[in-house]
Amino acid sequence: MVTRRRFVQALGSSALVSSSGTAFSAAPVASYPVRPVRMIVPLAPGGGSDAIARLVSANLTERFGQQFIVDNRPAASGIVGTDLVAKAPPDGYTLLTVFSTHAMSAELFAKLPYDPINDFAPITLATQSPLVLLVNPNLPVNNLKEFIAYAKANPGKLNYGSSGPGSAPHLMTEQLNAMAGIQTTHIAYKGVAPLTTALIQGELQFALANIFTTLPHVKAGRMKLLATGGVKRSPIAPDVPTIAEAGLPGYDSVVWYGFFAPAKTPRPIVDTLHKEIVAVLRRPEVSKIIIDGGNEPVGNTPAEFTALVRAEAKKWGALGRKLGVSLD
Repeated sequence: MVTRRRFVQALGSSALVSSSGTAFSAAPVASYPVRPVRMIVPLAPGGGSDAIARLVSANLTERFGQQFIVDNRPAASGIVGTDLVAKAPPDGYTLLTVFSTHAMSAELFAKLPYDPINDFAPITLATQSPLVLLVNPNLPVNNLKEFIAYAKANPGKLNYGSSGPGSAPHLMTEQLNAMAGIQTTHIAYKGVAPLTTALIQGELQFALANIFTTLPHVKAGRMKLLATGGVKRSPIAPDVPTIAEAGLPGYDSVVWYGFFAPAKTPRPIVDTLHKEIVAVLRRPEVSKIIIDGGNEPVGNTPAEFTALVRAEAKKWGALGRKLGVSLD
């Protein structure tokens, strides 16, 4: 099991070199980059997008011989940071690391300062992972069926958190509510860290969150893990059932993390970034860190990633409208 401390250490050391101890060879395109590249993360430090961005950017710094700098811009459910990239020069020097919320927002926000589909050039899907169902330890439930029964007996009295309206945890929790026939109250936070604190302190009674960032708290007894949201059990919590097998067949709360450039970024730059990021994801040391963190490394093509983003926008847009989720 990788610990959070070991994960951070790996970002700065072992993740950067090969098993023989030698650094990456120079990137094949000499004309790019010639100056530092900003990797915008539109959420607070500590979450899945931030961890993936730091892991990949540290490796790209070595591979290209230029700094790839993670720049966190947490505000307005990620809109501020994402808009910064949408309006940045399309020259490859400002990139975006986001997760599923990016696609979800395309059809659920009536007004955005950018077009989540057409204002960005997808580079690659980096990783995907299930969200997990967590509850405050004082909540008198120990499995999904008990949780649903308690929520039905206390309609509207359970608070859950997310990183903001229209985020993956928000919509996926609303999907859970609809499938379970329960009513709960949504509270938005600026990131994973404040949400985690709120769950531990009892301001929230439950949440769907990333397993890597919350598992240490589960082990310490500060929260309880009831179920995982993927189609199969998590390799780092194999004894914990999925939400689907625990009582809600068909439920799936898998989120993804990916890299984008501004629209109209020259194709040679997009292709170069795709090639190098996928090479990073394929490295055994990097892949192990990702898997130990509860994620699955992917690294698909820009065309495949584009198709996924469009499909996700359609799927979650339809669900949001069906559930009456209002984001503006």
